[in-house]
Amino acid sequence: MQSENNEDTTEKLVIPLFEIVAYPGSRTKFPVDKATGDLLLGSTTDAGGWQAIGLTVKSGIRPLELTAESLYNTGNLLRIQHVQPTDGGYLVCSNSEKRIKVSSLTLREGQFFATYEPVPDQEDLETDLQARILTDVKSTIHEISRRFSGSEQFTRPIDKMESIDRIIGFVMPFLPINIAEKQELLEIVSVRQRYITFLELLIKTRENIRIRIEMAEKVSDRVSKSNREAMLREQMKVIQEELNASSGTSGDEGYRERVEASKMPDDVRKKALAEVKKLETSGSQNHESSVIRNYLDLMLDLPLVTEEKKNIDIVQARRVLDNHHNGLEKVKERIVQHLAVMKLRQEKQGSILLFAGPPGTGKTSLGKSIAEALGRKYVRISLGGVRDEAEIRGHRRTYVGALPGRIIQGIHKAGTKNPVFILDEIDKISSSYAGDPASALLEVLDPEQNSTFSDHYLEVPYDLSDVLFIATANSLSTIPAPLLDRMEMIEISGYTKSEKFAIAKDHLIPEVLKEHGLDEDKLQFEDDALKLIIEKYTREAGVRWLKKQLAKIARHVSEKIVSGTAELPLVVTPDNLLTILGKEQIRQEVARKEPVPGVVTGLAWTPVGGEILFIEGTFMPGTGKLTLTGQLGDVMKESATISSSLIRSRLAGTQNGFNFITSDIHIHVPAGATPKDGPSAGVTIFSALASLITGKTVGSDLAMTGEITLSGAVLPVGGIKEKILAAHRAGIKKVILPKENERDLQDVPQDVRGELTFVPVETVEEVLKEALGIELPRTLPIHTGNSFVPVQNS
Repeated sequence: MQSENNEDTTEKLVIPLFEIVAYPGSRTKFPVDKATGDLLLGSTTDAGGWQAIGLTVKSGIRPLELTAESLYNTGNLLRIQHVQPTDGGYLVCSNSEKRIKVSSLTLREGQFFATYEPVPDQEDLETDLQARILTDVKSTIHEISRRFSGSEQFTRPIDKMESIDRIIGFVMPFLPINIAEKQELLEIVSVRQRYITFLELLIKTRENIRIRIEMAEKVSDRVSKSNREAMLREQMKVIQEELNASSGTSGDEGYRERVEASKMPDDVRKKALAEVKKLETSGSQNHESSVIRNYLDLMLDLPLVTEEKKNIDIVQARRVLDNHHNGLEKVKERIVQHLAVMKLRQEKQGSILLFAGPPGTGKTSLGKSIAEALGRKYVRISLGGVRDEAEIRGHRRTYVGALPGRIIQGIHKAGTKNPVFILDEIDKISSSYAGDPASALLEVLDPEQNSTFSDHYLEVPYDLSDVLFIATANSLSTIPAPLLDRMEMIEISGYTKSEKFAIAKDHLIPEVLKEHGLDEDKLQFEDDALKLIIEKYTREAGVRWLKKQLAKIARHVSEKIVSGTAELPLVVTPDNLLTILGKEQIRQEVARKEPVPGVVTGLAWTPVGGEILFIEGTFMPGTGKLTLTGQLGDVMKESATISSSLIRSRLAGTQNGFNFITSDIHIHVPAGATPKDGPSAGVTIFSALASLITGKTVGSDLAMTGEITLSGAVLPVGGIKEKILAAHRAGIKKVILPKENERDLQDVPQDVRGELTFVPVETVEEVLKEALGIELPRTLPIHTGNSFVPVQNS
């Protein structure tokens, strides 16, 4: 029974249609599950078959996810004609009787049931327009089908159809459009709009198919063309080989034109053209052809002509050096002077610079700053471990795998004839059976010779005089004297604590924060904590280890941030430094609180800066033997022997009844595991022996350095700056040093000099007077019987 609003109040079974949209007047086949098929077979049928409602399922919904919202509201009233069992379900054959719209939808025992109301067409299309649309539809379908072979059996039934709705039901399942567009066509009530929309879908499909076919044809043509070209190239190769074999010539690939058009010097061009001729006459089968090509490629790429020289801005250079480097004032001043000379000469760079100093003091980075200040390219090669002369001069081209030397390779890489060229670790090259690289460097680093530098691979002179060479070294002792003589040394001794503090604040901390993904809002350092890191956790002349300690702190903070246990910003203070870095790693020697006879504070130089050391002496009954301990080197042993002889000559038989013949003397330098050597401990050993024999003590705030001779003269020593800084760190107040070293105090920072008293001396008598308060006339020993008696020297 139907209500007055044409709604059918009788519930009918709903069949979900997956990826299918049925249209009124069409015949449709679709699969159903076993439960739905059993329900159909078990229900009573009307005349002509079962009735059910077919609703299309929205795209992307699987059967197990099916809900009421998954079904479109508009569908078809289906007349089920046949239900055929299949594996796991049934195949249903049905006719779509009319378009309907679901009024209510319920779910019972896993099946949907619905009431519906019919949705009739809105007849708004004129007969003549309908005929024209029908004609356009059929012609469009024919255009599409002609692109596919065997499509006649598909289009033949369409030719007999006079209803566009029947054509829609027949064609739509095969069109490559999505379910939403097919459902949208079903829901159009207006006949006019539905037919026009269908025609537009057909035209759109025709264009898509046409474009795809054209693209496929183009790809096919391109593949065919590629295969054809490959075949022709292979044939051409065979023809060229036959021609070369008969005429003895081959294509030079434009080498001759490129060489003639280049700006090579005449002698170099002559050599390059000779190689081109050899390539042209040798034939492509010659095994040397690849070697010649590599050589010509290098010669054409290698900068052989000096570019326009850039004006050197001294003010800018000084600004760059000051911005990139704290401290090193004398070093920066010397670099600026060197650049000023280059600016005035407007020619070659003159002398070769050598930066010598401990690791981590900024030698290589100074080279980068010079390159930036000059606006030149920067090239660096490391010579550490180089044993082969060919690394410098290159290999002769007769060898397999021959290459130019590292100097020419660096110039080639820079692409310019006047780069700033850093020769790193020049003190670590060594000779072997393959030659002496240091000897090969003599020509490179001699301003009088490097304008005609000879590389074995090039076989023509190359002008290196426009290159600004800067060498770096940690030690001068391993550099051969002839090589050292060709360079002008700029010594970088190291940084003071205040300089390290400034470097850490201005450079190291920003670099470390950037490298670890941090900023000042996450990690901050108190000044006292930074000073404590410098004093207690690092011991070096440079700042490399200081940067490692800062990186260790940054890693600690990064771990805290990632784990979510950090309160930001995390401030590093002296109190939490022990938790982050652990126990202090550096034990600083400090001045003794109480003076002891026979113990004197000395000053020593080490590669990582200066330090204080204590020289201790004692005596015991014996036979006049001298014992030395503390792992001393030969030079310090000689100093101890000289000091012993000098003491016996000055004080024998006059002090405390001490008898050198019946007493043994033992001299010890603590920290016996550390080797010690150098010509600066003579004054200290002499004073320790004098203190031991006289019983007088040397003040605990007094330190000394200097070498002595057998006649009692005090000789100058090196490393004064580092030694004075070590004395200042240890709390020393007075320093005895050789008279000739007084001028070296200018290198000591003013704030350090202001807190110390310096006593320059020339003889050991002055040392004894200042250290022990002993005034002795200059005497000569004479032998009287069994003892030595000092006698006034007139």
